[in-house]
Amino acid sequence: MKLLITGGAGFIGSAVVRLAVARGHHVVNLDALTYAACLDNVASVADSPLYSFEQADIRDRAALDRIFSEHQPDAVMHLAAESHVDRSIDGPGTFIDTNITGTYTLLEAARAYWQARGKPQDFRFHHISTDEVFGSLGPTGLFTETTAYDPHSPYSASKAASDHLVRAWHETYGLPVVMTNCSNNYGPYHFPEKLVPVVILNALAGQPIPVYGQGENIRDWLYVEDHADALLLVLQEGATGRSYNIGGENEARNIDLVQTICAILDRLRPADAPYASLITHVADRPGHDARYAIDPARIRDELGWRPSVTLEQGLERTVAWYLDNEDWWRALQSRDGVGARLGVKA
Repeated sequence: MKLLITGGAGFIGSAVVRLAVARGHHVVNLDALTYAACLDNVASVADSPLYSFEQADIRDRAALDRIFSEHQPDAVMHLAAESHVDRSIDGPGTFIDTNITGTYTLLEAARAYWQARGKPQDFRFHHISTDEVFGSLGPTGLFTETTAYDPHSPYSASKAASDHLVRAWHETYGLPVVMTNCSNNYGPYHFPEKLVPVVILNALAGQPIPVYGQGENIRDWLYVEDHADALLLVLQEGATGRSYNIGGENEARNIDLVQTICAILDRLRPADAPYASLITHVADRPGHDARYAIDPARIRDELGWRPSVTLEQGLERTVAWYLDNEDWWRALQSRDGVGARLGVKA
């Protein structure tokens, strides 16, 4: 199968690219190479005859038409997105342009390509989204595929809009789509502005480890390589027009997650004092959702998928990866906004 993967130089996208190539798929990696992208993420497959790269913006219809025509993909996996909530608070316009207008432009290019080929029903447009579109949960309950949308940040609102566009293109034009909404990802190659790498890198630098509020916010954590496995499964075996929630079945409070990472670092890279002594509580961000939790029953029951990595195992692997790949993350620390507190302009 030949896959057109958008955002394939990003965190989740590159995990999908690496796994797809390893499984024998031809991959066309389409990425605009904005601030969070890094071609080092796919260096391990860059020389494979199964891999090719196209630098393009998903808002550029002419570029998309050329790429579809030249590469003739069997499926699209759409991961290209602006994804950092704090950045969406400071500058929502980029999220509207990329996540909404970009998705619309990609849908139209895919539809034109699909129609020109005679509307093959084995074509797939796989849209990858987030559980944040569902809003915030209380102490109990789980997000299902039928949970009403209730986004609370410019980021989640833009992703919700893109989800609605994909559904509309399926219902209106018959475009064969599948959709997934995932919980919080973590793992190797995670861009250094997100929580898990921030904790690791600040700890190693002996700098304060920021925790929003009291750290009571709860997330369901999904190891990125498990997520990539689930995405390829949904692409190949998911029912057309169906959505699937992908969760790690690993709920944790932010403060507990941070303390666990610190304890792992204490073992793997001991310092003069416990790393947890660097934890610093900072003002909460605006609109910070209290809890996300995924009900994975549909993907488990229909497709037989469950995560293979526990949170403890995944964090151990992730911390070890950052310790072993200092050249990778040091090269990214000079990029715009990395290491600074964002999302405080509201």
